[in-house]
Amino acid sequence: MKYGAIYPSLEGRTVLVTGGGSGIGESIVRHFAAQGSKVGFIDIVEAPSKALVAALAGEGRKVHFAKADLTDIDATRKAIDDVRKALGPITILVNNAAHDERHKLEDVTPEYFDNRVAVNFRHQFFCIQAVVPDMKAAGGGSIVNMTSGSWVNASPGMPVYVASKMADYGLVRGLARDLGPFNIRINAIAPGWILTERQLKLWWSPDAEKHHMDQQSLKRRLTVDDMARVVLFYASDESSAITSQNVVADGGQD
Repeated sequence: MKYGAIYPSLEGRTVLVTGGGSGIGESIVRHFAAQGSKVGFIDIVEAPSKALVAALAGEGRKVHFAKADLTDIDATRKAIDDVRKALGPITILVNNAAHDERHKLEDVTPEYFDNRVAVNFRHQFFCIQAVVPDMKAAGGGSIVNMTSGSWVNASPGMPVYVASKMADYGLVRGLARDLGPFNIRINAIAPGWILTERQLKLWWSPDAEKHHMDQQSLKRRLTVDDMARVVLFYASDESSAITSQNVVADGGQD
């Protein structure tokens, strides 16, 4: 993996990443580790998460995996405590975990609706609630909520997911003024179509990619590393004047 800029303000900082065991989250974990950050991540899937920790430990990186289902808030709080005990107070949070399951309006039940909101939005609020005391005590911090280009571009076929990801940015807007006096910044990043292993398996086809490239200004696939590099900038002190924003990283599709 080729890493880009080095941010001295990230060295030694304790970072928490949700959904860090695969996909965009895995790249975010790797990039923070390469900065010399102490990285904790939460994921529900154990095998790839442990493999990631082992690989980074072999490079001399300090990484801690805490297993939890983020829809279980008590378990999520415990996982955050585990990361804090292992690595120290958390001053960077990346709310990355999400699941873009497709669904039709007519098929959505109240139970399915509540589950999709829990998977894609609710845990972001409670992760923020859990780490803000650390950030206040440290004199500042940075929070990055991963949203989605789906709400920016009005993607069809997954209305509850799209609404949840827009709510993730609403949370940014709703907290920025409350957190600002404590030097805590909060921003959102909306990725475009990032062809992770899951996306390639479930949603990719030659026609789908051609249609997407016709809409996208940059005529190349966007990668998980593209997204991780944007996250690093918004986590670092190089973006110290920026808060309450939604950065669309979709290759110019909007």
